[in-house]
Amino acid sequence: MPHLTSTKTNTPSTDLCVGLGAPGFAHPLVAPAEWAELTRPGTPLHWAVLNVADGPGARPDPHCLEAAGRLRNAGVRVLGHLDTSAVRTCGELVPEAHRYVDWYQVDGFLLDRCPVEHAALPEVRRTVTALRAIRDDAHIVLGHGTHPHPGYAENADQLVTFSGSWSDYRWSQVAEWTADYPPDRFCHLVHGVPGPHLDEALRIARWQGASTIWFTDRTDRGGRVDPWETLPGYWDEIVSRIGTGVSE
Repeated sequence: MPHLTSTKTNTPSTDLCVGLGAPGFAHPLVAPAEWAELTRPGTPLHWAVLNVADGPGARPDPHCLEAAGRLRNAGVRVLGHLDTSAVRTCGELVPEAHRYVDWYQVDGFLLDRCPVEHAALPEVRRTVTALRAIRDDAHIVLGHGTHPHPGYAENADQLVTFSGSWSDYRWSQVAEWTADYPPDRFCHLVHGVPGPHLDEALRIARWQGASTIWFTDRTDRGGRVDPWETLPGYWDEIVSRIGTGVSE
C-alpha cells in the first residue's frame, strides 16, 4: 500500500479550479430535474456519468440518449459507466464500451470499482488502451474509491481517490505520491456531507489536491440506497460557491 500522510509536501493552491463530477443520477424518467440541472448555463461541471442499466443496457434507451445529447450540446463531457470489478476482463468491457459510443456518443468512461493493487495494473492498462482505440480522445476516469498503486496514475486522465462517507472523508489522508501530479488528475466523491460542513469539505479537497468533486448531503442509508441518484439538497449553494471560485 502507498504511504499515507495527513498533509502534502506542497502547499494547497488557492487558485485551484474546482469543478463537479456527477457520478450518475437515476434514470432520466425518474430524475428529470437532476439531468436538466446539469445543463444549466454556468454550472461548473467537469463530467457526468451515464449508467443506463448497470452499463449501456441491452438496447438503446431513447430517454438516456436525449439526456446525454442535451449534456453534450451544453458542452458537458459524458462518461459511460463500466463496472471493472476484479472478475471482469478487458474482453468483457470492450463490447459494452462500443455500445456506449455507438448508442450514446459518450466522450469517455468511468471504470467503476477499479482494482487498486499493482498485480491488476497490466489488465487495467490493456482495458484503457482498448477504450482509447474505440473513442478518440476518450476521457478515462478510474473509479478506485481509494488511493491505488501509483502506477495507475500513468494510465488514465483522472483517478477517484476517495469515494465514501463524510465521516470517513473528514479524517481521510492523502498518499504522498499524489503530490507529483496536478490536482486535475484526482476526484473525490463524498456523501452525507451536512450543509454546515460544506466549506470544510471543500477545504479538504483543496488541501489534498483534488479538483473534481461531488459532495452531497444524501446518504447511502447503510448501503441500502445510492446516494448519487439525486441532487444534493444544497445544489444551488454548491454550484454558486464553486462556480465563483471561492477558496478558503
